[in-house]
Amino acid sequence: MQITSRFTIAVHIITALDYFRDMDRVNSEFLAGSVGVNPVIVRTVIGKLREAGIVRTQKGSSGAELARPLDGITFYDIYKAVDSVNEDEGLFHFHEQPNPECPVGRNIHKAMDRRLASVQDAMEAEMKRITLADVVEDIRAEILGEEEQIRPARRKRGKS
Repeated sequence: MQITSRFTIAVHIITALDYFRDMDRVNSEFLAGSVGVNPVIVRTVIGKLREAGIVRTQKGSSGAELARPLDGITFYDIYKAVDSVNEDEGLFHFHEQPNPECPVGRNIHKAMDRRLASVQDAMEAEMKRITLADVVEDIRAEILGEEEQIRPARRKRGKS
């Protein structure tokens, strides 16, 4: 498969921008620390998200903010924005030189191309259905669950 990590990095960045939106300095260094990558990668991904109208940045100001509501940003929007797949190749990169002298080699494209295109179409249709609001909702629920597990442990330590 050919989807690059830029896709998941972009989802992480958008989610962090929403979660930390009340903080002053959510810049590329801060986001890189959350994602676990070099700030240059974060800046590159933010640039692509900005070009797609998903985030906003201001010259002379560090940081970014969402340009659209979370329920208006789909996985497909991000997938297209960050060049997750080489447009010429599609999701699946077919081996370059099947042997035309071999009966399988000369017919493999005919048997597979349409099927692989169908798989990619189905994946992209599903990506159009999933929004960042779905991801943020799940993350907030996880964080709430973590906090609920921490509270009883703190109470027990306080009573000791």
